[in-house]
Amino acid sequence: MYSGAAAVATAGPPRRDFISVTLGPEEVVGAGGYNNSKAWRRRSCWRKWKQLSRLQRSVILFLFAFLAVCGVISYTSMGEAWKSLTNKSLDDQRTEQEIPGLKLANPAVLPAPQKADANHGDYPELSLQKQPKPPHIRRGPSNLQIKAPWRDTRLRTRHSTIRAVEEVVQANKEEKTEKSIISWRGAVIEPDQSTEPPSSKIKEPGKPSSVEAEDQKEPVPINERQLAVIEAFRHAWRGYKDFAWGHDELKPLSKSYSEWFGLGLTLIDALDTMWILGLKEEFEEARKWVANDLVFDKNVDVNLFESTIRILGGLLSTYHLSGDSLFLEKAKDIGNRLMPAFKTPSKIPYSDVNIGRGTAHPPRWTSDSTVAEVTSIQLEFRELSRLTGDEKFQKAVDEVMKHVHTLSGKNDGLVPMFINTNSGQFTHLGVYTLGARADSYYEYLLKQWIQGGKKENELLEDYMRAIEGVKKHLLQRSAPKKLTFVGELAHGHFSAKMDHLVCFLPGTLALGAHNGLAADHMKLAEALIETCYQMYAQVETGLSPEIVHFNLHAQKGHKDVEIKPADRHNLLRPETVESLFYMYRFTGDKKYQDWGWEILQNFNKYTRVPTGGYTSINNVQNPSNPEPRDKMESFFLGETLKYMFLLFSDDIDLINLDKYVFNTEAHPLPIWVPA
Repeated sequence: MYSGAAAVATAGPPRRDFISVTLGPEEVVGAGGYNNSKAWRRRSCWRKWKQLSRLQRSVILFLFAFLAVCGVISYTSMGEAWKSLTNKSLDDQRTEQEIPGLKLANPAVLPAPQKADANHGDYPELSLQKQPKPPHIRRGPSNLQIKAPWRDTRLRTRHSTIRAVEEVVQANKEEKTEKSIISWRGAVIEPDQSTEPPSSKIKEPGKPSSVEAEDQKEPVPINERQLAVIEAFRHAWRGYKDFAWGHDELKPLSKSYSEWFGLGLTLIDALDTMWILGLKEEFEEARKWVANDLVFDKNVDVNLFESTIRILGGLLSTYHLSGDSLFLEKAKDIGNRLMPAFKTPSKIPYSDVNIGRGTAHPPRWTSDSTVAEVTSIQLEFRELSRLTGDEKFQKAVDEVMKHVHTLSGKNDGLVPMFINTNSGQFTHLGVYTLGARADSYYEYLLKQWIQGGKKENELLEDYMRAIEGVKKHLLQRSAPKKLTFVGELAHGHFSAKMDHLVCFLPGTLALGAHNGLAADHMKLAEALIETCYQMYAQVETGLSPEIVHFNLHAQKGHKDVEIKPADRHNLLRPETVESLFYMYRFTGDKKYQDWGWEILQNFNKYTRVPTGGYTSINNVQNPSNPEPRDKMESFFLGETLKYMFLLFSDDIDLINLDKYVFNTEAHPLPIWVPA
């Protein structure tokens, strides 16, 4: 084909830089020329390859080798991915065969949960990767989250006996290996006394509220300070059990007891405290006494107010926490026996009732009742009506509130201390205080409004007007620390006297602010709780006296707080600890827990009796000899230690303040919600 081919072949060793080719038309045509055949293309490509320099051919070969290696690597990776997808598709097919109709959403995000055994428990708090336990608890309905009985049920349980609780708790202790201490507080058992987990039954009217799914939260372990409260309670309870069992109050020094009504006040006051603290053995023995020995059919006069807040309130609260109908039956019994107190010309109740004879009367020296006493029984009687369906209880106490709402003699919402049971009018006009004989009137205005679902506007109006009256007439600041305090007004003259009882007010103000009232109520609460703390901190024993007087002007060598000899006793009162609880619950400020811890330590230091119990003292200013009084008030167990325990807890659902309201004796009652 090429005329110069021979010359190229015989040219010798020297290499030429170019090639000259001459083609004749006849040769090309005669030989058939370029016809685009495969053979022709192969020969042409080979010649062009040979025409490339050695460097060019090396580069091309390297590129081909590199591409080949990349291809092998890519093929290997794609092969493994394809194998994985193929296996997963087979697994999904098998899953659909085992559970018809099941479609896995985002199957690659989480591993498929292991198939649960039908007898395994269902802990909603556990992640999907964890095995549910213990194996002896059955799974509940699909639309209800069930928690193990040892877990916190937020105190709204469905038990009907404490013995059933112990059996379930003991069973779980055998399965549980964690060493953290969990508050007992009750367990989840239906009111029909079955030990099976609860079903999604419809609540019957008047029954304690069932545990809602959203309440099923991880329990908060008990901390060291709460354990110290439990130890203090057990020490006090041991003294009561050893020396005053079944009687009203312990006299720890003389190892005896005192009677007021002869109805076991300390025991009943402490029932719900024991439940909240998780003291099931103590609760069980107290329950047996209530079942076998608590009898109201006896010829004895009781104070309407004290028996309502301590006995009726304590029984109702314990019923709601435990679900045990025994306590509701006892509550109905005492409630009915107290009703004769309302048989007065004005419907303002007498102060005293004979619960055996069914008669009532005012004190021997007057026909007056105190305003606080007749207006601080409403939470309990209203709740009794709701549970029993008998309107007479609520009707009686509501009439009292409506009557007081219309009375003259108030001073910008502040009320006098006394009201006459015959005329229904205020007496001893011109004296206004938030201390004894008037204190809980203001507390119950707010708490009734909360209890009833915030619908009773008259109650709210009276409360808001009263707080404005406090600001206008009773607030002052002390010297030198400028402490805000609540004094008293007597016929236009201000007195810098403040009862320890007034220390309920910071907590009440905070509760109102939490429920949507004015924000400045919380600011006032913060100022007042500081004052109440200083009533302890500025005293030699670190314990507050019953009454203090504040200095309005700075004096050299004088503190803000002055104490008169007649006022320097301490009765183990709860009001400051109560407000510390509210303040910590709503603010989360740890200083309130620290203040409460100081108070508990000082109770242990100056009021604890080695043989059991705690005692009131006569002189908070003498650390070397506080002069014990030989009396442990029932409210020390019913209120003070209960609020201590709640204060030291970080569990906001331990008596959730959006679901419960405390009566003035620290017995929690449920807030009403629409059916």
